[in-house]
Amino acid sequence: MMTWIKRLILLAVLLALAGAGGLVWYGDRPLQIESLPKTFNVVPGANLRSLSTMLEREGVVGNAQVFWLLGRVLNKGGSLKVGVYTLERPLTPLELYAKIQRGEVSQAMVQFIEGWNWREVRAALAAQPLLKNESANMGETDILHAIGAEEDHIEGLLFPDTYFYAPHSPDLGVLRRAYLRQHDKLMAAWDARAPGLPYRTPYEALIMASIVEKETGVAFERPKIASVFLNRLRLGMRLQTDPTVIYGLGDRFDGNLRKIDLQRDTPYNTYTRAGLPPTPIAMPSEAAILAALNPAKTDALYFVARGDGTHFFSSSLAAHNRAVNRYQRYPR
Repeated sequence: MMTWIKRLILLAVLLALAGAGGLVWYGDRPLQIESLPKTFNVVPGANLRSLSTMLEREGVVGNAQVFWLLGRVLNKGGSLKVGVYTLERPLTPLELYAKIQRGEVSQAMVQFIEGWNWREVRAALAAQPLLKNESANMGETDILHAIGAEEDHIEGLLFPDTYFYAPHSPDLGVLRRAYLRQHDKLMAAWDARAPGLPYRTPYEALIMASIVEKETGVAFERPKIASVFLNRLRLGMRLQTDPTVIYGLGDRFDGNLRKIDLQRDTPYNTYTRAGLPPTPIAMPSEAAILAALNPAKTDALYFVARGDGTHFFSSSLAAHNRAVNRYQRYPR
């Protein structure tokens, strides 16, 4: 019995050595790429598995499983740099991993996330080591002038998306592209807007879209959320939306919105002031802009969070109070 166990252990050791030797051979062998130069994109959130699958799909590696196993054995998963890579010559798998680890990109990328405010955008730009952060020492007015904007405030004017840039290029170029995209999206939606909306300008629609963006938990509710605020505007009711209050508090907001905060008057406090706030409060997505300009047709004036990302909508205060009791004060 012991002899068979020893033989099995020896076989396992030999197989492991053979596998290790095979990985060493594979790691040092140039990849067979049909056409060069070859370009591929490592996206934010990529891991070894998704990277390997993408590289096989793009014709960079022949076997995603083996490439993944090599990376797993060498512990390469925590050091993948996002960006666009261009291969000018055949590389070995080890050289390819090293290239991605070093971030030797032909184009880098920065993400602006829907719902972010301008402070968060500036932080994202500052965190890009391959981007010249020329805007860091510029005031808002100078930045607006540099990107060709005619508005007085930059909040909400940038389109949330992933932006690629050449290494060591200025961040103003990224901001200019984000501004032009948001402008084009807004004007296209404005031209196709529903009739009878209480907006005087596209900018007012952008302000509303930013509120819708911050209030929406699930995407399909955006048009209905928009309808609530538009119904309130038409009736002269105050919007009474917490995200505008939080924005007005700025650095004073510590993550806990208190009753005294709702009573503290600022230009953005929609509990103390009627109408829209003076500027957007975040970057709205295209979906939020479309919702603000093509809202659902409802008579709802209130909504309350159910706790799962969705909301319960009511057309009367009495019904709203019952919903508050059901979903927030005395949830089942």
